[in-house]
Amino acid sequence: MTRLPLPPSLYADTAVAPVATPPLDVDKSVSVAIVGGGYTGLSTALHLAEQGVEALVLEAQEPGWGASGNNGGHTNPGLKHDPDKIEADFGSDLGRRMIAFAYGTTNFTHDLIRRYQIPCEARQNGSLRAAYNESSAAAIEKTAQQCIRRGMPVTYLNREQLRDMTGTDRYIGAMFDRSGGDLHPLSYARGLARAAISAGAKIHGDTPALSLRREGSRWRIETPRAVVHADKVLLATNGFTDDLWPALRRTIVPVFSSIAATAPLSDAVARSIMPTRPVLYESGHITVYYRIDQQNRLLMGGRGPMRWIKSPHDVAYLMRYAERLWPQLKGVVWTHGWNSRLAITGDHYPHVHEPAESVLISLGCNGRGVALSTAMGAQLARRLIGGAKAEIDMPITGIKPIPMHAFWPVGVTTAVIAGRVRDRLGI
Repeated sequence: MTRLPLPPSLYADTAVAPVATPPLDVDKSVSVAIVGGGYTGLSTALHLAEQGVEALVLEAQEPGWGASGNNGGHTNPGLKHDPDKIEADFGSDLGRRMIAFAYGTTNFTHDLIRRYQIPCEARQNGSLRAAYNESSAAAIEKTAQQCIRRGMPVTYLNREQLRDMTGTDRYIGAMFDRSGGDLHPLSYARGLARAAISAGAKIHGDTPALSLRREGSRWRIETPRAVVHADKVLLATNGFTDDLWPALRRTIVPVFSSIAATAPLSDAVARSIMPTRPVLYESGHITVYYRIDQQNRLLMGGRGPMRWIKSPHDVAYLMRYAERLWPQLKGVVWTHGWNSRLAITGDHYPHVHEPAESVLISLGCNGRGVALSTAMGAQLARRLIGGAKAEIDMPITGIKPIPMHAFWPVGVTTAVIAGRVRDRLGI
């Protein structure tokens, strides 16, 4: 098969060189086979290899081809839901472990980057969750208080403080988490792949998993050119999940998230926007997120068409919104527009499944995948090595398809339109 080109992103034009990941063309027998070469699969392979476990990654394209190499580049801590809700949903023991794990994922990720000296423009300048209407501000302040009560490095900021941090008077309140940050997503994916290979893992691009079935006490994975026999299997396909495992595709909604990037801004303009370089994501029905990268480019992200795009003009609303926030951007050149698919779950929690003996599945980062999936790699490696006795800090649940899943494209499009209207009306 022919490897598909990377989406036409800023990242594809500026990333570090890829590591060699040749197609698998001879049969292999391994301890753990991992399907999916995004952050989850690569991090798991790295953490397995660090402990001497033979791991082999099968990637249909190349490491970072999907959302891992094409996201907003934010390392945001936490989960979609507030800490109090997480404890209410999963109890004091598991709930508290989930909170500690999820809000520690950013430190975990940046520590790993430093440990392996991964060149990916990583910074830890904090993360802003910002509100532009009273109801959202009240909700964010409530979240901030829950985090502060648990000793997290969080502060609630008012309108004046936010104007100084963002250069716009759009926001009336925000939660600032000092553990957040940003990086170059594709360079990070390639750096993770390089680190995993250096630790002893094998990674094969252009090698989709075509079928998976039990064969005796092991698992047999068919690929276009060779067969893999594995003691254990991890499926980490997230927004590109197919029918390799029955019903799994119907447990997530694959949603496109789009990004537009400017040419490098002048130092003066970049300083007028976000002088201390945190990342920001809005609290709204339709999330908009942005950052200034190390070359002074503004990267604006949000929901776009539920199809592949190739130009910033495909998401012109992001460009218009940027000019609304910062009128000094009028006339600025926008050089890139691209997107990829991420996975949304029905309950907005990440999903970990063990549908059969020696099979583990992890998917559904719900837009927080950079730090979360990196840290999940260590958790999944522990489970794959230790089996059922090795507890992890996320729940392991059964596979539950989303009702009426076949209608998700219509549902997502309708939700995006309705969300934009509600955001404009401030309701």
